[in-house]
Amino acid sequence: MDENLKIKIVSSSMKKVVIVGGGIGGMAVANTLISGKIGAEIFVVTQNPHYVSGPSRPLLLTKEQTLDRIVRGYEEAMRRGVRVVVGTAFSIDPANRKVRYVGGYTSDGGMGELSYDYLVLAPGVVLDGSGITGYDKYRRNVLNVYDPGRAHLLRNKIWSAERGTIVVYAPKAPYRCAPAPTETALLIDSVLRHRGVRERFRIIHIDANDKTQPPVIADVVSQIYSRQGIELVTGQEIVEIGDSEVVTRSGERYKYDVLALLEPNRAPKLVEEAGLGKTWVDVRSPQDLRHPKYDDVLAVGDAAGLPFPKNQEIAFESALFAANKILEMEGSSYRSSVQYAFVGWAYVGNPEGRLESLSVRFGLDFTSQPPKPSKDPEPKRDYTAAKDNWEQSYLANLFGYG
Repeated sequence: MDENLKIKIVSSSMKKVVIVGGGIGGMAVANTLISGKIGAEIFVVTQNPHYVSGPSRPLLLTKEQTLDRIVRGYEEAMRRGVRVVVGTAFSIDPANRKVRYVGGYTSDGGMGELSYDYLVLAPGVVLDGSGITGYDKYRRNVLNVYDPGRAHLLRNKIWSAERGTIVVYAPKAPYRCAPAPTETALLIDSVLRHRGVRERFRIIHIDANDKTQPPVIADVVSQIYSRQGIELVTGQEIVEIGDSEVVTRSGERYKYDVLALLEPNRAPKLVEEAGLGKTWVDVRSPQDLRHPKYDDVLAVGDAAGLPFPKNQEIAFESALFAANKILEMEGSSYRSSVQYAFVGWAYVGNPEGRLESLSVRFGLDFTSQPPKPSKDPEPKRDYTAAKDNWEQSYLANLFGYG
C-alpha cells in the first residue's frame, strides 16, 4: 500500500475533537485528552496566535506586570500533537457536526470548515456594550483592564493626568474575573498616591450589583474604599454614555474625565445563532457539560451557563469535567481528579502609594450546599506573590513553558 495513502486512511478513521477557544478552558481540555491517550485528532481554533493571561492584567496599571510575562504561544502544544488553527469561528452547525471559521493572522486568511465528533465550546466572553446608549459613538472613551490595548491607554492616562474624575464601572454579574473593577479602582488610587496627586482626583466606582464582586469580600472592599476616599455607588446600571458623562437607569448623571467601564459579558453570538443558548451555552449540569440537545457538544469556562463565578479556576475545573465526559464516552478509564472549589486573590493596591500591591485572599467551596465561603480580610504582599506564582504555574502547565 502506498505510504501516503496509508497515512490518509489512518487519519480519516480517527475521531476529531474540535475545541473553539485557546484559553485556559480550551487548553485544559486538549491537555487532558492527550494525557488520557484518547487517540483522536485534537483541533484548537483560536482567534490569535498567542494567549494573554488575564488574572494579573490589572497590575499593568501600576507597572508591576508586563505583557512579556503573561503572553504564551501555542508552539509547545503543537509539538504535543494539538492542531492549532488560527482563525475566528463564526458558524456552528450542530446537526451536521461542522464549525466554520475565517482564517486569522497566521493563515491564508480564507474561510475553512472543520467537521467533528466532539465539539467543545470554550470561546470565553464578548464585551457587549450594544445595550448602552451612545456606546458606539463614544466607544473611544471606554477603557478597562480586560483588553491589553485599552489597559495600556488607561495606564497612560492615570500616569499623566493632573486632575479630574475617574469613573470605574462593573456591570451586572456574572462577568469575567469578579474582582477586576475593584482592583482597577484601588490600583488607580495607588498610582495617583505614588505620583503625589491623589487629592486632585475623585474616584467613583459605580456598580450595577447590590454589592461589589465577589460578594464574599464586599465588606473588605467597602472598608478599604472608605479609608482611601473612593466613592461607591451600588445598584446603579449605566445605560448611557456621553462624551464626558454617564447616566444610570435611575437618571443619575456622573461626569468623568477617565472612564474605566466593563461592558456586560455574554457568549459570542454564534452560540445563539446555532441554537445552543442565548446569553451562555446551555449545559446539563456543572458536572455534565454536554448541551441538553447534543451529546457531542460541550461547553467550558466563561461561555458555559454555570451557576458559578467566571474565573480561571472555574474555567479549568469545568474543562476537566468536560474532558472526563469525552473520555468516558470513548470508553477510556482515564479521569482527571476535579471538584468545583477555588482560592483566589484580589489586588487592593497600596494605601501608602508604593508600587507594591497588596492582596486579600478569598475562596468558595462548591462541594457543599450552600457553597462555603472563606476569606482573610488582611491585605498582604505575600498574597500578591501567591497569585503571581499561581498564574505562572497555569501558563507553564497548559502552554508548555514558563
